[in-house]
Amino acid sequence: MATSTLTIRIDENLKREATEVASYYGLDLSSVTRAFYKQMVNTHRIPLTFAPEEPNDESLYAIAEGERFLASGKEGRFSSGHDLIEAAIS
Repeated sequence: MATSTLTIRIDENLKREATEVASYYGLDLSSVTRAFYKQMVNTHRIPLTFAPEEPNDESLYAIAEGERFLASGKEGRFSSGHDLIEAAIS
């Protein structure tokens, strides 16, 4: 089997963070890249999702809390987060 070299340009922080994730699983970035291409060839698909992530429970709670605040009819501008919270609980 002949081999080929692939060179890509990537942001340093992204590479460092990706290396940390790969290392957690006992892999290096070259192995992850080969696995990605292998999966793409085996499935004839790009193994990525472009759908936005679903909000977690904390985010869903915050969204609901904001909707309740808006539904209460309270409105206006607040000079600080503290003032906003005071308005929300009063």
